[in-house]
Amino acid sequence: MIYLDNAATSGIKPPAVISAVGTALRKYNANPGRSGYKTAMDTAYKIYDIRTKIKDFFGADTEENVVFTPSCTYALNCVIKGANIGYGHIVVSDIEHNAVMRPVWKLTEEGKAYFTAAKTYPAEPEKTVQSFKNAIKNDTKLVVCTHASNVTGEINPIEKIGEFCYEKGIAFAVDAAQSAGVIKIDMKKMHIDYLCIAAHKGLCAPMGTGILIARKPLADTIIEGGTGTSSLDFTQPQDMPERMESGTVNVPGILGVGAGVEYIKQRGIDNVYNHEMRLAKYLYKNLTENKKIVLYTPFPEEYKFAPVIPFNVLGVPSEKTAQYLADKNIAVRGGLHCAPAAHKKLGTQNTGAVRVSIGSFNTKNDIDYLLNMLKFI
Repeated sequence: MIYLDNAATSGIKPPAVISAVGTALRKYNANPGRSGYKTAMDTAYKIYDIRTKIKDFFGADTEENVVFTPSCTYALNCVIKGANIGYGHIVVSDIEHNAVMRPVWKLTEEGKAYFTAAKTYPAEPEKTVQSFKNAIKNDTKLVVCTHASNVTGEINPIEKIGEFCYEKGIAFAVDAAQSAGVIKIDMKKMHIDYLCIAAHKGLCAPMGTGILIARKPLADTIIEGGTGTSSLDFTQPQDMPERMESGTVNVPGILGVGAGVEYIKQRGIDNVYNHEMRLAKYLYKNLTENKKIVLYTPFPEEYKFAPVIPFNVLGVPSEKTAQYLADKNIAVRGGLHCAPAAHKKLGTQNTGAVRVSIGSFNTKNDIDYLLNMLKFI
């Protein structure tokens, strides 16, 4: 199969990731932090080591800031619902995924917050930053911004937005579902307070793995339970990461995350991004030569776009095009991609779009095969 749906999950996992999951099931098959026998202690040490790798990779402060979650969506919910907003104001971008919009909307429905969607400008970072500045109010408590859109590939200037939030004393959360492992992220340099990561995407980890890196405390939790610490107390612990990690963590998945981080480090994150963008630009250029294809974004320039290309075939529903390609053994995704805000901006809320999202294992032959099949639709 030609797999071009990497914005959903990385379709090919590196051998080291697969091996790490198997090793976990054979060697680290005890509950970390719950007992003092060797296997449990070895597992706890291994998990701590991987927290350290993640801390270093993303420029976090300490290992304790690294929380393992079931998904990036879960991590975003922890931040949006756990931040001390009161009845305050939240700023989001106008291209957010429902992983941001639904929890923000729920707070609004419950009368716990209200929000403004700042307009973004593809390939015009200065205008995007100004739009965020204009959206800030006196009671703004939190800014949540996607780093790269899962629909358009548009990269938001999070370093400049983070700098502004830092100056104003506003908490800054970044949805890095599409960027972590593909584009360099330094939390300290970018003034990111909360980084939410889908490890199964750019880091090539197993599905069901997410990460929250919280440089600031969260006032509330969305789940409570056993942590292996302070067991006599019914109150959830304050110390991180236990405060946000109730229940048994996904040890095989976490070892897969560690192997994924090592894989990206060995390949070089700039090399990964440059490889994927070469293919994205090649695809875009060739799509412009097909008169049946409608494109919705500008030419994907470096560090202004991630390797995601949305398009449609004239007169053909996006889902039908995706099914046609699936029948030709090509995996893409049609529809709204759980991001109606982005589709409303594109004007595709009624039709959706076909999304091609390129990963580190894709080749020029993959793109050529897709282009060839599109000639016959």
